Amino acid sequence: MHTEIEERILEIDKEKVIKKLEELGAKKIGEWFYKRYTYDFTPKRESEWIRLRTNGVETTLTYKNVETREIDGTKELEISVGDFDETNEFLKILGYEYKNYQENKRIRYMLNDVEIDIDTWPMIPSYMELEGPSVEKVKEVEELLSVDKSKITTLYADEIAKEIYNIDILAIKELKFGDE
Repeated sequence: MHTEIEERILEIDKEKVIKKLEELGAKKIGEWFYKRYTYDFTPKRESEWIRLRTNGVETTLTYKNVETREIDGTKELEISVGDFDETNEFLKILGYEYKNYQENKRIRYMLNDVEIDIDTWPMIPSYMELEGPSVEKVKEVEELLSVDKSKITTLYADEIAKEIYNIDILAIKELKFGDE
């Protein structure tokens, strides 16, 4: 199982971040439109869930387990699957009804072995996610980007929406752009 080493920086100015990344020589990897389904276990497991996600090119099925709220507190096991809709149907046959459907847009850069994702979701301001091979690498890129430390969190998008903006996106069965 893989340990994610990641943090998010809230309320970014996308254009300024992109300009800074380009000045630092970050490599743009791509832009994607993500669709995802999330599923609870039966019986429900605290801080664990299943995610089916596609960016239109790659589709993955992921087990997530948030063990702690530290930068390296999430474990995940991810596999590639062939088809988004067929995998959802397969999970339905196994007894997993999706809890939520969500969309987001992502721009990804790489800098010093760290993935820098600029994420845009319906209903909440854009944020940046830094994910790397070590805490030290993530912190190094954080410094290069002159990140406002008061804006750093390890919360996930649904937790950001709820705890920061008082929006319970998990109460929304299908969160799509244009629904705001």
